[in-house]
Amino acid sequence: MKKILFVSVIAFMLLVSGFWTKNIYAQDTQSGTTAMSEMLLAYYYPQTDAKSEISMRIVNRQGQVRQRRLTMLRLNQTPGGDQLYYIYFHEPADIKGMSFLVLKHIGRDDDRWLYLPAIDLVKRIATSDKRTSFAGSDFTYEDVSGRALDDDGYDLLGEENLGPYSCLVVKSTPKRPGEAEFSYRKFWIDKTTRLPLKVEHYDLKGKIYKVYETQEIQTIQGVPTITKALMKDLENERYTEINMKEVSYNAGITSDIFQERLLRRPPRQWIGE
Repeated sequence: MKKILFVSVIAFMLLVSGFWTKNIYAQDTQSGTTAMSEMLLAYYYPQTDAKSEISMRIVNRQGQVRQRRLTMLRLNQTPGGDQLYYIYFHEPADIKGMSFLVLKHIGRDDDRWLYLPAIDLVKRIATSDKRTSFAGSDFTYEDVSGRALDDDGYDLLGEENLGPYSCLVVKSTPKRPGEAEFSYRKFWIDKTTRLPLKVEHYDLKGKIYKVYETQEIQTIQGVPTITKALMKDLENERYTEINMKEVSYNAGITSDIFQERLLRRPPRQWIGE
């Protein structure tokens, strides 16, 4: 009788343990999705619109440096929803006048165009191309305007300190693995600002190959803003550093400038040249 009772107690404990493990996992999954949703809002959607002057340094394994200077305009059509991006390159001379337009849609593929002034060509960027290099840097087109929340599943792995910051650690896994170049990513999200402080990219074999790091955060117009960041390509031993300057929010940017025909004729009132 005691043996039967003991076995019953063990079985009950295992059942309860499985029940709670299952529910904790579900809770962690939900918490991971919430954390990522908040991160996307803090990083890609602050305020109604934004204008930024950006300098970019691309450094290869030999230490050779290429510079980029560009203006980025962003307009939210709905909070956390559709967005518009216009990016214009000022320097160097060989790509001056190159511009990039993104009509970001939630629930379907984005519309993206690139204007190449050297050959006077407006090129539509295919869905598969959005994960290729952005202007020769270690950032992809998708890094610039973001990846849709519903494209991935999320698990909250726990909490971890990153320097002076207390972070939530979230694992992001593509729902359609064949459409992504990574098997998963790990995010370190600052619990205070909800900004990403570090992102590790893992290839299809589970090996880390690319790392994003936030290097500086400033409060601009009351908004915590990443003003310096680094993307490292570990396989090719190179990196890209970006510096955000003259960031302004709620500048009054209007939707009429986000048109394919204006890639050849940039809006001078916003671009400045």
